[in-house]
Amino acid sequence: MIEKDFVKNEFLKNPSLYWKVKVFDEFNFIRQKCKNCGKYFWSVVKKDFCNDGFCIDYKFLDFDKITKRKLNYIEVWKEVKDFFEKNNHTVLETYPVVCRWFPLNFTIAGIVNFYRLTKGKLDFEMPANPSLVNQICLRFNDLDNVGLNGRSYSCFGMINQQTIFYNKEGYWKDECIELDLNLLTKVFGINIELIDFIEDIWVGPAAFGPSLEYHVLGLELGNAVFTEFEVGFKPLEKKVIDMGAGWERFAWISSLKPTSYEVVFDEQLKQLLKSINIDYDEEKLKNFFKYTARINVDDVEDVYLELEKCREKAKIDKEYFEKDVKKLIDIFIILDHSRALLFALSDGAVLNNVGGGYNLRVLFRRTLDILKELKIEISIDELFSLHERSLKVLFPKIYRNKETIKRILEIEYKKYLESKKKEVEIIKKLKNENKTLSEEEILKLYDSHGINPILLKNENLIKEIPKSFYLKVSKMHEKEKKVEESFIEIDGIEKTEFLFYDKIYEFEAKVLKIVNDFVILDRTAFYPRAGGQEPDKGFINNCEVLDVLKQKDIVLHKLKNINFKEGDIVKCFVDKNRRFRISKNHAATHLINYVCRKLLGEHVWQHSAFKDEFKARLDIVHFENIDEYLLEKIEKEVNDLIEKNLPITVEILERKEAEKKYGFEIYQGGAIDEKLLRIVKVGFDIEACSGTHSDLSSTREIGFVRIFRAKKIQDGVVRLEFVAGESCLDYLREKEKILKECCDILKVEEKELPKKVKEIFDNWKKLRKIIK
Repeated sequence: MIEKDFVKNEFLKNPSLYWKVKVFDEFNFIRQKCKNCGKYFWSVVKKDFCNDGFCIDYKFLDFDKITKRKLNYIEVWKEVKDFFEKNNHTVLETYPVVCRWFPLNFTIAGIVNFYRLTKGKLDFEMPANPSLVNQICLRFNDLDNVGLNGRSYSCFGMINQQTIFYNKEGYWKDECIELDLNLLTKVFGINIELIDFIEDIWVGPAAFGPSLEYHVLGLELGNAVFTEFEVGFKPLEKKVIDMGAGWERFAWISSLKPTSYEVVFDEQLKQLLKSINIDYDEEKLKNFFKYTARINVDDVEDVYLELEKCREKAKIDKEYFEKDVKKLIDIFIILDHSRALLFALSDGAVLNNVGGGYNLRVLFRRTLDILKELKIEISIDELFSLHERSLKVLFPKIYRNKETIKRILEIEYKKYLESKKKEVEIIKKLKNENKTLSEEEILKLYDSHGINPILLKNENLIKEIPKSFYLKVSKMHEKEKKVEESFIEIDGIEKTEFLFYDKIYEFEAKVLKIVNDFVILDRTAFYPRAGGQEPDKGFINNCEVLDVLKQKDIVLHKLKNINFKEGDIVKCFVDKNRRFRISKNHAATHLINYVCRKLLGEHVWQHSAFKDEFKARLDIVHFENIDEYLLEKIEKEVNDLIEKNLPITVEILERKEAEKKYGFEIYQGGAIDEKLLRIVKVGFDIEACSGTHSDLSSTREIGFVRIFRAKKIQDGVVRLEFVAGESCLDYLREKEKILKECCDILKVEEKELPKKVKEIFDNWKKLRKIIK
């Protein structure tokens, strides 16, 4: 990744080229340097300090009126939506907060809706150009700031204005900032003298560009990013504008409440305040929160010391701060975290101890800890219902899967209570040991046993809570990024022609390269290991094919006793019987996944899969184990679908078209970094899949499916093991053989076997007792 400081220094050599726009000339904006932070900014007023809150606090809270009328949370979005619709922007529906189309756990920004990978590189695909979306986002890097500075959230709405500037489509910097300035001044009626545009830059993994943040009296309302270069300062063919505005922040500056939480959680907050004794004095609270703009746990050594400074500046007595302000901050945290959980669970997330699921568990347990501390008698489910009533007008699908969510909450609450029982003994033991706990030990106590650092502090086991505690906890369970494995050097070798998607099992090919045991052909019908499907076997010029692998777009064949050389034409034979067995197991995987989603809920998602010649397994995301009754029900429905003789078809679609037609459910196997998707329909299941499904034409060809085991393999993941077709017959024959051997040993008929085994077991227990 290119260094941000390097890019900024290059841009500063010619700032007008990168940051100056037409409206700055039209309204006589002056470029100035802030005497506090050193940033450059544009304002119609000559002054010493920019409008960043870190430089002037939340100065807007000193005003009685900023916008031409005070708007609530919902009204703010309506105003923005109407303005951009009138200016020829297509308003898109919000995307899920669970990110299925790109390798992220959650949608962390509005522009992520349009992120796609193509051959390992970031691509932008927008369904309309230009467009606007009000995207609910989840981020966990700001957890420690939630409630403290009036603006931070783990769950927030990002109003995203985006366009691709290419071939006379879309627009560029001048039009973007003109639109945004008109939004501020004409729609919201904000005095132009109160607005600053602060220069900054955005640097991504493969592209970068300048940005202009717009701030009003201490509050950043939006940031327009102009992605126009790739590494090496090479101009991008397709330039991208990504303007993200804070829905909550617009509502805040319009309402002028002490924090943004009062206007965002208006009705929810009123309900919670009925459950607790808090003196809500708006003027006192405004005076306090006005000085919290600088609070960022990452930037300060001691957040409690910073809060104390804010208290002193606001001239609020310590008793009011301890008794009322701190409790209010805790209620803000409860409301934020519960809303984040509601959106995530509504979009099919589950709580577990891996990646995004662990982040959600942190929110869940922190919320319960605070409710317990404040002695507020309300369940998470009841909090969800409060949010639902306020949000349903804009998000009609929210909390649609109530019964599933309630079951998830019930299971998680039991786990929480179990951890609290253990907590008592652990605290007692720590007190007896009388040792100083390191930061690592404090994090581990929370991670392994759910012991909140506030409790440790209250019990005098630690002096201070570690800085950015919840951020550090969230990072503990992040998944490691997968690195594509490289087997041999393939530079200069042409892409392999794939024949394995056609019904070809015998073919001739030219040998392009031989490296040790690996052979590269110009074309191949041998399917390489991919997507959990095991590779084909067979022979190349009578040499046994031991393994088949894929490295980028080139297929590698691992052979035994190679008897040919580079440049030769070789005869190749794919083991057709093996291929068909694997294809049947793979098709059965699709049906099982479909039925699991249908019977267990929309949260079920393929975690991973394995399809071999004689066996297969499917790991699904699910919050509890599957009992025998449900397993039989799943198996029966799968076999009913097979018996219906439903078609198995394959179609090639543009990614954008496939998503529009079938939704993000097609990404059961994960996001795909190809422009063209291979959409496989196995009965009613529709997925983007690279498996060899062309071998079968209907579900009846799969044969009978037997799911012989379901077991929980990790928190939130259940494995189903099964066989299909001939493999199913092999499995049943093996079981029959074992059954017969047991009957022969015990000299009983099959129907008498369970009774005999119980008799032997009971005798063994009696004898064991006598021996003891």
